[in-house]
Amino acid sequence: MSLQLGLVGLPNAGKSTLFNALTHAHAAVAPYPFTTIEPHIGVVAVPDPRLDALARLIHPDKVTPTTLQVVDIAGLVKDAHKGEGLGNQFLGHIRAVDALALIARCFRNADVPHVAGALDPCEDIAVLELELALADLATIEKRQAKVHSAAKAGKKEFADEIALLDRVREHLAAGHPARTLALDDAVRARLRPLELLTLKPLIYVANVGESDLPDGGELAARVADTAARAGAEALTVCAQCEMELGDWPEADATAYRQELGLAEASLARVIRAAYRLLDLITFFTATGGKELRAWTLRRGSTALDAAGQVHTDMARGFIRAEVIGSETLLQVGAWAAARESGLLRLEGREYIVQDGDLMHFRFNV
Repeated sequence: MSLQLGLVGLPNAGKSTLFNALTHAHAAVAPYPFTTIEPHIGVVAVPDPRLDALARLIHPDKVTPTTLQVVDIAGLVKDAHKGEGLGNQFLGHIRAVDALALIARCFRNADVPHVAGALDPCEDIAVLELELALADLATIEKRQAKVHSAAKAGKKEFADEIALLDRVREHLAAGHPARTLALDDAVRARLRPLELLTLKPLIYVANVGESDLPDGGELAARVADTAARAGAEALTVCAQCEMELGDWPEADATAYRQELGLAEASLARVIRAAYRLLDLITFFTATGGKELRAWTLRRGSTALDAAGQVHTDMARGFIRAEVIGSETLLQVGAWAAARESGLLRLEGREYIVQDGDLMHFRFNV
């Protein structure tokens, strides 16, 4: 499963720095706008203490975490929806991702000028959200014109779509993102081909200076208030600090974070928040003691879906899945003991996989 989190913000907000901190991909970072033109894509391992604990229990030859793709998208500017600053191209890059992390600049650095002159993260957020909403309005109006034309030709099946488009347009025009409109799954599926930017799930990331850690300071608090009003999650990170610590020995980096008052790497919180945002869960497989592996799955997926993630043959010849919660296995202490205690369950293809399940698939092709 290849799901993408897009990093979005104004120029010089720290998107590429955060991207480098997350992926260690060494994307170009410079104190001027549009250092990034084409999006950078990196793969991030999802930290999971359950995987580490299972590895200590099972002692596999190989441990493979699950991953998330992160996309560094070039900075947007005011009037991006009109094409300013290559806005149309950059908005197209945003349409391709599954969820957004909106990076708000909260750090002060005279050597890295702010694109608007004054440092105001809430104003930056307002500019970004307005550009996304205006781009969506243009998309809706374009579709409305096409549907109304078809309806005039006597195609009555467009009546429901016309009503839906009118509803979404009115919501956007009132200054509200499409994600806050009450829509059921079926209606969301009908809107999906339009790739509305404000329909994508969103988290806010306050990018602060090292001196503002651990709480982030007054500017980060304002970002958190903005997020709360939008019903979204907000995180505080120092992307520059995390990027630099990425080159340190792990023990030294951990000790330095503790000096800063950080219980863990801020990046782990960003990745986990993205996982929640995309409504993902993790299940595990252990292949004969050779490989312990974590897998990504949409919440609500079945055992058959999980088998297909591992290998198409497993789904094609699915018989049953042996399942035990990872926490239960860790308490028991061994797979054999779990089997003897009757804690291993046999589940069919319609079983809804739970976060943390350790699964062994029986199949015959």
